Amino acid sequence: MATSTSFERQQWPARAVVTAGMPYGNKPLHFGHIAGVFVPADCYARFLRDRIGFDNVRFISGTDCFGSPIDEGYRKLVEAGEFDGTIAEYVQRNHDAQKATLDAYDISLSIYEGSGIGHAGECQQRVSENLIRRLYENGFLHKRSTLQFYDAEAGIYLNGRQVTGRCPVQGCKSDQAYADECSLGHSYAPEDLIAPRSSVTGAVPEMRPVDNWYFDLPAFRDFLREHVAALAEDPNIRAIVPQTCGEFLGAPIIYVKNDERELFDSIAAELPTHTVREPEKGKASFEVEFETIDDRDIARDIMRRAGLRFRTGKALVPFRITGNIEWGVKAPVIDDVEGLTVWCWPESLWAPISFTMAANDALGLPEGSWRDFWCDEDAEVYQFIGQATLYFYGVVQPALWEALRPGDIFFHEPTDRPLKQTRLIANYHVLLGNKKASSSGAVKPPTADELLEHYTVAQLRAHFLALGLGQKSVGFKPKAFDPDPAVREDTRVADPALKESKLLSNVFNRLARSVLYEAKKNFDCAIPTCEPTPSVVERAHQALADYDRTMKKAELHTIMTICDEFIRFANKTWADGVSAADAANDAQARRQVLADAAYLLWVCTLMMHPIVPAGCEDICEKLQFDPEKFFTWENDFNSLAELDSATEHVVAELPPRYDFF
Repeated sequence: MATSTSFERQQWPARAVVTAGMPYGNKPLHFGHIAGVFVPADCYARFLRDRIGFDNVRFISGTDCFGSPIDEGYRKLVEAGEFDGTIAEYVQRNHDAQKATLDAYDISLSIYEGSGIGHAGECQQRVSENLIRRLYENGFLHKRSTLQFYDAEAGIYLNGRQVTGRCPVQGCKSDQAYADECSLGHSYAPEDLIAPRSSVTGAVPEMRPVDNWYFDLPAFRDFLREHVAALAEDPNIRAIVPQTCGEFLGAPIIYVKNDERELFDSIAAELPTHTVREPEKGKASFEVEFETIDDRDIARDIMRRAGLRFRTGKALVPFRITGNIEWGVKAPVIDDVEGLTVWCWPESLWAPISFTMAANDALGLPEGSWRDFWCDEDAEVYQFIGQATLYFYGVVQPALWEALRPGDIFFHEPTDRPLKQTRLIANYHVLLGNKKASSSGAVKPPTADELLEHYTVAQLRAHFLALGLGQKSVGFKPKAFDPDPAVREDTRVADPALKESKLLSNVFNRLARSVLYEAKKNFDCAIPTCEPTPSVVERAHQALADYDRTMKKAELHTIMTICDEFIRFANKTWADGVSAADAANDAQARRQVLADAAYLLWVCTLMMHPIVPAGCEDICEKLQFDPEKFFTWENDFNSLAELDSATEHVVAELPPRYDFF
C-alpha cells in the first residue's frame, strides 16, 4: 500500500546569503569565533544548500583587514621586535592562519578572502566608494568637526584602540572601553569616555578637532522604531534582536547625580529645551531628556564646563563613516576633503556584499548577479552575529540600507531592486566555564586549533550546536582545559564537551554500521528499495517537518534534540525489528527490517549532514548513492526507490569495526 507523500514544509527563499561575521586580522581564531558564529552559520548554510540547492546559496565571510585592533596589534609586535614585515604582511599571515583553522573545522565558505585581500578587497574598495557617494547624494552624509584623541608625548593622533577608559553609557559596567565604543557594543562621543589613557605612552590624551564624514543616524529614529516593532512581531526572530536594538531608540537623555541637583538647577536655564524626570526610588541619578541629539550635546558641553558629574544614555548618535588612520579602505574625495579612510565598522557592514560579488565573479556570473541575492524579493540574507554587535547590524545597518533608497549603489537612477533588510541571527556569549574569555582580558580563551588537539571536529561541532546560544549565554566546559589538574586527570569525571559524541559514536554510527554489515552478511552487499513500513515513514515525515520548521527559527539546539530523538528511534527500530525477525526465523521480516533501517538511515544522514558533514558524506559514499540526490529535500521521502529505481541497491563492503565518527 502506498504511503502518504505529504508533510508540512516551510517556505524558503529561492536564493540565500549566509554571513559569519569578519574576524579581525590581528590574531588566530579562538573557540568563541568557531562556537559562537562559524559553526552555527556553517550548519545553516549547509542546510540551505540541501534545502534550496547548492548553487543558490552563498556562505560569506573574510578577514577584517582594517581597524584599530589591527593597527595596535601590529604596532606592539613591531616594537617588541617580534615582527618585521609590513602591516599588509601581518594581516595576510593572520588571514592564512584563520583560513586554515576554518578548513580544519569543515567550515564550507563560498569565499574567505578579506576586506583588503584579493579580488574581494578590490570589490570592497569599489563598493565603499559608491555607497558613500550615494549616502552623500541622498543627503544623509554630513561633514562634522569633532574632537579626536591626540597623544602630545608621542606627537600622534590615536586610533580607537590606542585609547582606553570606562564606558560613559548609563548602566554599562564595561571597563574595557575605547575611543568611541566599548566591549559591550555601546557607541558614544569620544569626549564622553571616562578616564581616558593613551596605550602608547600612558599619558592622558588631549582632544583636538578633526573633520570626518558622519551618517545621519538620528534621522532614522522613526523608521527604526517601526522596523524594530516589526521584528518583535516576527516569531522567527530571536527576542534579543528587537530587545537590544530598541534600547537605542529612546530620546536623548543625560543622567545627573542626585547630589549635583543644586548645581544643575543653577545652570538649567542655559540648557536647550529639556524635561527633568525625578529619580525613581533607590536611583542615584535623575534624568534630563532633550528633543534632539544635538541639543543633548550642547547641554553636555555646558554641564561639563560647570563641573557636573553625569552619564549619557543610549541614543542614536551621528555614525562615523571615515577616520584619519592611514591603513584602511580609501574614502572617496567629497567636497575637496582628502586623505580619509573608511572606519572599519561601516565598511564591515557592506563587506558581505563585496564578498558576494567576488564569489560570483569567481563563478563567472554576470557582473550584477550579486543583486539576485541581496535585492530580490525571493532572496534572503541570514547574518549570524554575536549579541555585542547588534548595535551595528541591528540599528546602523538597517538605517544605512534605508538611506540608500531609492536607487542602487552602482547606478544613479531609481531601481525596483534596492537592498533588502537582512535577517539577524544573534547568539549570546559563549563563556569559558562560567566566565567571559577574551584575548585582552584576564581569562584567555583557547584557540580553535588548540581544541583540535583534544577533540574531533565532529565532537566539537555537535557540542557547539547543542549549547543553545540563541537562548542565553552558555558555558563551554571542556575537561581538557579545566583549570583544576585533578579534574583533568580524573577518569571518573565526565567531559561535558563529549556529551553529544555518544549520539554520534554509539547510536548514529551503530545504525550506519548495522545497515551496511547486514547488507553484506545476508543480502550480498545490497539493500532492498521496497516501501518502508507505513508507521516508519510517518515517523520520518514528522521528524522532517519538525526539523524544517525549527530551522526556520534557526533554533539549532532544538535541531540537535530532534536529531537525537529520531536517530535513537531509528536505531531502536532496527534493534527491535531484527531481534523479532531472528526469533521468528523470518527471512522476509528481516528483509523488511533492513529496508526500514536503510530508509531511516537516509533521513537521519540528511538531517545530520549540516551538523557533522564529513561523517554523513562518508555514509553516503559507503551506501553508494549519488550525493546530489541523497542530500536534497527535493524528495517525497517515501522509500529508497526515490534514489535508486532498482529492486535492490548495491552498497560498498564496509571493513570490520569501521567508524564514521
